[in-house]
Amino acid sequence: MARIDKIQVEEKEILWADRKRILGMPISFTRYSMDDERLYVKTGLLRTELNEILLYRILDVKSTQTLWQRIFGVGTLTLFSVDQSCPRLQLKNIKKPEKLHRYLSDFIEKTRQSKGVAGREIVGMAGVGLHHSDDGDGDSVPEDAQHEQDADVDAGADELR
Repeated sequence: MARIDKIQVEEKEILWADRKRILGMPISFTRYSMDDERLYVKTGLLRTELNEILLYRILDVKSTQTLWQRIFGVGTLTLFSVDQSCPRLQLKNIKKPEKLHRYLSDFIEKTRQSKGVAGREIVGMAGVGLHHSDDGDGDSVPEDAQHEQDADVDAGADELR
């Protein structure tokens, strides 16, 4: 049996890091960071919690700024993903939210391309926005979407012949 202290973990280069800011100053106990595969959110002082999300599983990025956030030069990014534990993640009160929004969107797209994952494949993985009553056979695909998908596959097969 391997001991935990003997396990070697490769440290990845941090591409972006910031903290949740209060009045524009990084004095909170919420830290955000990103490497080439994951985005991490670490919260807490005495009881810490670390949440991570794979970048290729992020579907959409939304940035918002209230008047007070604009005054202090911060904003909030909301990440929508197919991650089961955290389908909606907010990076609150971060510096330069528009710049990070563009950077994240581009980086997520490059990560998807490098892994060979298309956006519609991701949506099918978790059934985002799916009501259980729409899914008759339990495959996380609504029945009407399944029929459309089957028709697309049949049409694609005809084109290949």
